[in-house]
Formats: sequence, C-alpha cells, structure tokens
Amino acid sequence: MSTKEIAVVVGGTGAMGIVITKKLVAAGLAVIPVARTAEKLNELVSISDGVRPCVADIGNDSAIDAIRACLDAPVRMVVQAAGVATAGGVLKAPTAAVVDAVNIKVGGMLRLVRAVDAHLVPGSRLVAIGGHYGFEPSAYACTAGVANAALTNLVRQLAWAYGERGVTSHLIAPGPADTERLGRVANDRALREGITPEQVLDIMRAESALGAFTTPGQIAWAISSLLAPEADALDGSTLFMDAGRRKGIS
Repeated sequence: MSTKEIAVVVGGTGAMGIVITKKLVAAGLAVIPVARTAEKLNELVSISDGVRPCVADIGNDSAIDAIRACLDAPVRMVVQAAGVATAGGVLKAPTAAVVDAVNIKVGGMLRLVRAVDAHLVPGSRLVAIGGHYGFEPSAYACTAGVANAALTNLVRQLAWAYGERGVTSHLIAPGPADTERLGRVANDRALREGITPEQVLDIMRAESALGAFTTPGQIAWAISSLLAPEADALDGSTLFMDAGRRKGIS
C-alpha cells in the first residue's frame, strides 16, 4: 500500500506525460501513469519506485475499473494529458476522427474523474491539458480545436460539481508544444498549403509574441504549481501557456 498521496497521469508515456510524471515524483507524489500498452509504461518505472504503471485505454469505459484498481491512497491530482491524432483541417478531417478526439479528451477526462472519485480529498486537483486551438479556432487544426473547446466546458462543470468537496478543476492551455506531435501538425498543414514543414514551423513561431513554442517542461511546472493551497483560487479557470499567442481580451 502506498504511503504517499497519488497523482494519476493519463497519457503518461507521451512527450508531455513523461515530463509531468517526473515533475510530480519530484514533488513527493506516487505517480500512476496510464497508457494503452505496457511496454512504454514499464520504461517509466526506472524514474522512481514511486511510479506504478497502469495499462488502460482511456477511450473506453473499461479504463474506469482499471484505474480504480490501482488506487490505494488519497488521490491528490489527476492529469488528463492524452493527445489526439492529427487528421487535417475542417474541410477534410474525417468526422470519425473528430468524434474520436472528443471521446479521448472529454470522455477520457470523465472516465478518469469517475475512476478516482472515491479517493479524492479536500485540496485534490483535477487537471486537463487543452490547447490554444480550443480558444483560437483554425481551419487546419480541427480535431484539437473541437475537442479542446469541449474540454474547457467540462472543466468548468467539474469545478461546480466538486467545489463543495474542496476539490478543484483546472485547464492548462498551451500554445503549440515543442514535441513530435507538432511535427505531424506541421506536415499536415504544409501539404494543405503547398509549403514546407520548416516554413510552417517558422510561421507558427512568428504567431507568438516571444517567437517560441511552449515546452513540456513549462507545462509540467504549471501543473506542479497547482499543488499549492493557493491554487484553490484558480478553480474552473484556464492557465494560458501560449507564449503570447492570444490577442483577444475575453
């Protein structure tokens, strides 16, 4: 049985998930990374003896029981960091890909929260990673835009549903993150616009006031900072980590 409070990180083997897992271990939590295959999860065990892998498909309701079976202590934080496939722009993305993205992001967050519900305590954090395109729609990022917009609404609903228990809900909205997935987005956009992926990346950097992409390390820092008791005041809100991309006031 764990003597530490637990963090559950869905998408734990992804570029962001690995960095988040390391950061939360350093913060003193036992971390349960969740992914669909055991091979990559087992590699995370080398990070710390406080890492306990959980094989589950967050896109399926079976994940609820699978995650619940791994819990033996209070859950201090959950992080929904599962990514969705790039499927092209709004004019060509298969409708099935859009539905699947919502299932993974929104359905996945619901499954995660329901799995840990009985282990939540006052001060627990429900954290979802959304993204820039959920607030700034783009014709070339259909799946991420639609799914992350819906995720924003869900996070606010969870804030109201769990507030009376002292459990808070938070959305992290990075700009395009400097990961392998960004390369796939750039390739898709390059094909659509008839330019090179390198040109797409230059254009995307220029869309930021800093001329930069968000890094997994920056995202992990923001998530770990939510462990502070002062983060109660952020309940239901969005932390924008876009290096100055948004121009709108609202």
